[in-house]
Amino acid sequence: MDIILSILPIVLLIVLMLGFKMAGDKSAVLALICAALVALFGAPALGFAPQDFSTAGVGWAFVEGVLKAVFPILIIILMAIYSYNVLLESGKIEVIKKQFTGISQDKSIQVLLLVWGFGGLLEGMAGFGTAVAIPAAILISLGFKPGFSALVSLIANSVATGFGAVGVPVTTLANEVAANGVATTGEIQVISAHVVLQLSLLMFVIPYIILFLTDRSAKSQPKNIVLALLVGAVSLAVQYASARFLGAETPAIFGSIAAIIVIIAFARVTARKNKVEETETEKYSPKQIFEAWSVYLFILFFIVLASPVSGPISGFLKTTLVSKIALPIYHGTKTFNFGWLSNAGLMLFLGAFLGGLVQGVSVKRLMAILGKTVIGLKKSGVTIISLVSMSAIMTYSGMILVLATALTDATGTLYPLFAPLIGAIGTFVTGSDTSSNILFGKLQAGVAQQIGVDTQWLAAANTAGATGGKIISPQSIAIATASCNQQGQEGAILRSAIPYALFYVVVVGLMVYFLA
Repeated sequence: MDIILSILPIVLLIVLMLGFKMAGDKSAVLALICAALVALFGAPALGFAPQDFSTAGVGWAFVEGVLKAVFPILIIILMAIYSYNVLLESGKIEVIKKQFTGISQDKSIQVLLLVWGFGGLLEGMAGFGTAVAIPAAILISLGFKPGFSALVSLIANSVATGFGAVGVPVTTLANEVAANGVATTGEIQVISAHVVLQLSLLMFVIPYIILFLTDRSAKSQPKNIVLALLVGAVSLAVQYASARFLGAETPAIFGSIAAIIVIIAFARVTARKNKVEETETEKYSPKQIFEAWSVYLFILFFIVLASPVSGPISGFLKTTLVSKIALPIYHGTKTFNFGWLSNAGLMLFLGAFLGGLVQGVSVKRLMAILGKTVIGLKKSGVTIISLVSMSAIMTYSGMILVLATALTDATGTLYPLFAPLIGAIGTFVTGSDTSSNILFGKLQAGVAQQIGVDTQWLAAANTAGATGGKIISPQSIAIATASCNQQGQEGAILRSAIPYALFYVVVVGLMVYFLA
């Protein structure tokens, strides 16, 4: 009965979203109410709630959840979408599109550059659907079939999602599993590095799959293998260095930039070797190129400025204007902390706002876009707040501990094989790597303690597996079909993507188990 009640909110969320196809915000609210009822009546009655947990504890757990959801998760999501909307308003996204499509005549190189390179960059800086929507739309404009464009965009939008939207999934995970609820820079760096190691093999495999799907001819496979190896090697090296020494904000960004450089260089070398004539493409002046890329350039500048690489500047930002709230549910000196100057949401806003000014968008219009973005985020805001609050209530009431114990008893030392699958299920249900980490981060850490595995390693396995679930999450499928004008074909696209998602999760499970 302990296990049934503890897992009830999660099962309800899955049934409502998948079985009844209820909207995410409504499903999350009902699951939150269910968790609160179990915490108020079921946990005390069965005796698995901590002795000092009271009715007021449910309320304060909810308050903590709201604070964690807004500061910084929702702020980052808001500003990520805002940065994309600014590009749409200025029309400079078209310049970026044309620059990418004029690099090579080789179809497989075009596809890899768009979905892995540019898509990964979009995921790292903005996330939340942009990395599927934009590459898929560009591919169709180049003459690729809608079904193919949707599939390769979904497959490519996997590895980078662990560090999407300037690392919010991993930073959220680190805070979820930290001893006092607030992860240190060192803890975030360690978990980030673990995620990269667990995904390392897929950094070679996924690019090859994309190249193979684009060009299946036998004569092209040696070229595909060489390019996949080059892209995988540089992605792995750059992402690991960024994760280990800078943190969660930059691996996807820097790794994608490095991959883009390698792909372009490879395209140039092979074009000369095969004596391919360059096609006439629209030429842009340095000023036009800077304007088009200004939003992303400013975002990158501010992110690096706030990262540990800036030294004293980063230290100043992290220690200045920091709000600390001591909630009654906390013990000792623990507080909820939020840095107003050091959070990634501010970096995204500054980059988007200054970039918008450079692109010719007025201050009045920039503020109007921000307001429109806030309004458009209402349902996502309800979903995130409900899920974070549900996670907090389940943790403080003892539900997470019950589930961790049950999983330990069921799988024993084999549990690391299944840890990524749990993360993938979380993303499949919620559509978000961040939400999966909120739902199951503490659960993974709890199991790790039970079976004697490194807590940070197993926590990282959740987000590594969650990146695979992203391939087939209903939200991602919906974005892909909308971008490709394939509404009504969601089932067909989902069926085509499932084998790749299953293969992905199996590979991550094996990596987590054998490298633990």
